[in-house]
Amino acid sequence: MNAETGGAPPVFQWKEFLGMPEVISLSAEPRLRAGKGASRATRRAGRVPGIIYGDGKDPVTISFEPRELSRAIHRAGFFATIVDVSVDGAVHRTLPREVQYHPVNDTALHVDFMRVGAGAQVHVSVPVSFTSHDSAPGLRRGGILNIVRHSIDIVCGVDAIPDRVVVDLSGLEIGDSVHIEAVTLPDGVRAVTGSRDSTIASIAASSAVREEAMAAAQTAAVAPEEEEQAAAAAPAAEA
Repeated sequence: MNAETGGAPPVFQWKEFLGMPEVISLSAEPRLRAGKGASRATRRAGRVPGIIYGDGKDPVTISFEPRELSRAIHRAGFFATIVDVSVDGAVHRTLPREVQYHPVNDTALHVDFMRVGAGAQVHVSVPVSFTSHDSAPGLRRGGILNIVRHSIDIVCGVDAIPDRVVVDLSGLEIGDSVHIEAVTLPDGVRAVTGSRDSTIASIAASSAVREEAMAAAQTAAVAPEEEEQAAAAAPAAEA
């Protein structure tokens, strides 16, 4: 509901999912041994240990060159990106599933990739971006965009992962909210939410807007009181 007008909430029809993100490639070397000791030895050798698992096949223990892996990890939407991992001439189509980081310097310590076969259904987190800020009356009047969710969890086919959700802010007033339920998803894509109605973002009143509204309310309240005082004083002046 629009907090200022008291009217019904607007129906948002202008959200869209964009196309599937590009597939990126990483080169890896096989590791002969698994386990914590083997992982520590890999890191001492200047590489980052990892594993590829899933799709009904045996796990493959691997290692990466740190700089190449770091560039991939820091890409926007990394965990919703298909990664082709090349190991000894074989290419494994995967999705990143987990990255363990060093608690002090934030470098990658271990990375997990899940194999994905053609047509597999996957659960991924897709980033949200916002457009048309200048076309939102609430923002033009000094409101603040309050982003509640920077990403949305979805379930879809591995060949149909969108790279992001775009939310057009056109027409939003102060007090309006955008909910996941208002986003029209492509066929075969389902949002995963923890509640029936999950807010993506809202337009909140800034302190300046709230102060202006309070001042206007006080002025409106004082005006009738001044009129009553003037009316009461008039007979006395005539006498």
